Amino acid sequence: MLAVLPDDESFGETKVETQCMAITPYLLYEDVGGALKFLAKAFGFRKYGAQMLGADRKINHAAMRLGEDMIMMGRPPTGYRNPKRLGQATQHLYVNVEDVDKHFERARKAGATIIEEPADTPYGHRRYGAEDPEGHQWYFAQEIRRPKSKRKTR
Repeated sequence: MLAVLPDDESFGETKVETQCMAITPYLLYEDVGGALKFLAKAFGFRKYGAQMLGADRKINHAAMRLGEDMIMMGRPPTGYRNPKRLGQATQHLYVNVEDVDKHFERARKAGATIIEEPADTPYGHRRYGAEDPEGHQWYFAQEIRRPKSKRKTR
């Protein structure tokens, strides 16, 4: 959300305040338009804000939301190799969802490459892993229990 604030008297400028997360992932996709479609279909993301087109009329920048959280994406410069072309993961994204098993079924039906079946973890989450068509790895999880602290107090 954007909020335009009154002019700052000391500088005479209009301030724009944004309501964003402290950290917003920015992913590079060779085919941003394809990523928008896949992430919506497989993972439930929604397009957010304006998309910017390059001189070739292809999408250069876009944003999507899942719940209140956002990711941004853009088309990389020439010479970039996505994780699929590199043959290895370059990062993992960890996303909390309400119903991980339902989310898993949606991703599987949409053709996501499943890299880890849903399983309970020792730290109290149930999660699964999937890969998008350009090789970015996503882990979706839900908290199933809070682990007990093993720290000892003095």
